[in-house]
Formats: sequence, C-alpha cells, structure tokens
Amino acid sequence: MVACSNHAGGATLLIMDDNPLPLIRLLANRLERISADSVWAHRASGVRGTLLIALDELEIQDTISRDALDKAINIGMEILKAAAKEKTG
Repeated sequence: MVACSNHAGGATLLIMDDNPLPLIRLLANRLERISADSVWAHRASGVRGTLLIALDELEIQDTISRDALDKAINIGMEILKAAAKEKTG
C-alpha cells in the first residue's frame, strides 16, 4: 500500500508499506516508457537505473537505505508527472 501526503514546498511524499518491490517495479517500467523525445527522458533513465539497483539489492540482501529509496521513488513520480504534463501540454 502506498499513501501520499503533501510535503514542504508542495511536493508529494510517498509513504510505503514494508514491501516496496511492486512499486519499484511499476515505477521503473513507467519511467522506461517515457519517450526519448521528452526533455525528461535522460533524467528518467538515471532514476530508473537507481531504482533497478535498489531492486537488485532488495531481492538479494533485503536491506537498503530507506531514505535513498524514498527519495528516488519521489523523484521518479515527479518526473512521470512532468512528462505527462509535457505530453498533454
């Protein structure tokens, strides 16, 4: 389960349950689908790479810095929102 709340500066902070794997997989898949023509494609690629590394670490050793993971997930969500706005623009 994922809950959203407003954070300082108007950003959305995601709060996840104990199993972030489904969300990481979904987000990585969505970031991969951002068009190469988008101004967000390069940044999406970097965040996707970070998420895939985190996914590997979680599957292998079941430990990871939760702060770093939360930050990558939040950045990924913001990129998806910006890319969607750009597309519908």
